[in-house]
Amino acid sequence: MSLYRLIWPLLSAVEPEKAHRAAIWALKSGLTTVLYPPCSIDPSLQTNIWGKSFANPVGLAAGFDKNAEVPLEVARLGFGFVEVGGVTPLPQPGNARPRLFRLTADGAIINRFGFNSDGLDAVKVRLAAVRAKPATTIIGVNLGKNKDSLDAIADYVTAVRALSALADFLVINISSPNTPGLRALQSVDSLVMLTRAVREARRVVGTTTPLLFKIAPDLEIADVTDICRVAVAEQMDGIVVSNTTVSRPSTLRSRQCSETGGLSGAPLFDLSTQMLREVYALTEGKLPLVGVGGISSAEQAYAKIRAGASLVQLYTALVFRGPGLVREITQGISALLKRDGFNSVMQAVGADHRQTGSH
Repeated sequence: MSLYRLIWPLLSAVEPEKAHRAAIWALKSGLTTVLYPPCSIDPSLQTNIWGKSFANPVGLAAGFDKNAEVPLEVARLGFGFVEVGGVTPLPQPGNARPRLFRLTADGAIINRFGFNSDGLDAVKVRLAAVRAKPATTIIGVNLGKNKDSLDAIADYVTAVRALSALADFLVINISSPNTPGLRALQSVDSLVMLTRAVREARRVVGTTTPLLFKIAPDLEIADVTDICRVAVAEQMDGIVVSNTTVSRPSTLRSRQCSETGGLSGAPLFDLSTQMLREVYALTEGKLPLVGVGGISSAEQAYAKIRAGASLVQLYTALVFRGPGLVREITQGISALLKRDGFNSVMQAVGADHRQTGSH
C-alpha cells in the first residue's frame, strides 16, 4: 500500500482548500521530494515542441500552483513541465468560500475559485527568482482577466507584456466558468481581436514566447470549428483542450455534485478527449495540442496522445492518488509506446487519426 493511500483518510477529513495549502507547504519544505525522489526518465518520452525539449510530455495543469510558489519543487516529482496560474493583472481574492468541493465517489472536484490571484507583480518576482537558478524546468503561465475589468483584452495584453520574457509558453484562458463574461471571448470576432492584440504585445516586448488558447469542453462543434480556424489563420502556437465543464453527468454520485462551478476529474475524461479528437482533425495536426481533463492513468494519458495531444496535463487525480501517480503515468506511457512499436512519444501523437484514415 502506498504512503499516500495510508494518509488519505486524514487528508480527506481536511477542508479541501486547507489541504491544498498543506500540499504547497509540503513542497516548499522539501518533504515531498524526500518522500518521492526523482527517477530517471525513458529517453523515448522526450518530445520537442516550440524549439523546446520536454523530458516527458506529462505536465501539471494550471490551478495547483496558482501563484508560482513551487514550480521547481513540483517538477521534481517527475513532471516534464509545469503550468502556473491563472494569474490576473491585479491581485484579487476570488469568490467567497467554500469554493472547492471533493466529489470523492466520482474521482472529481468542483471549483468556483474565480481566479484568486496574487497578481502579476508578485508572480513576476517569483518567476524571475526561479529563472535566476540553473534549473531547466519548462514553465508555462496561465493568464486570466480580473473579475471587475471592463477591458478583458487589455488585461491579457498587460499580462503578456509582463511575463512573456519569463515564461516558456503563455496560455490565454478564455474558458474558466467562474469569471463572468470570460467564455464570451471564445466567439470569433472577440477571438480574432484578442489574438491579434496578444501577438502584437509579444512583438512589442521582443519575445517569441508561444501563445495558446485554453478552451471549454462544452462548446458546440460549430464554435470549436470557428476557434480552430482562427487559431490556425492567426498563427497561434497551440490549444489547450480543455478546461473544466459546467455540465453534470447523470452518473455523478457525490452529494455535492450540484454545487456550481467547473467540474474536473474522471467524469471529464470522455468529454475532453472527444473534443481533443475534433480539434486535432479540424486543425489538421498543424498546431501542438495540450490534452487535459480526467487523466488518472497511463492508459488515459496515452489515449489523449493518440487522439492528438503533443503534451498532456493532470491535476485532479493527484488529489486522490498522490504524487506517486506522476511516475506511474510516465513509466506506463513508456511501456505502451513499446507495446505499439513506437520509438518515441512524438510518433504516437495523433496515431488514432492515421489509423482511421482521417487527419
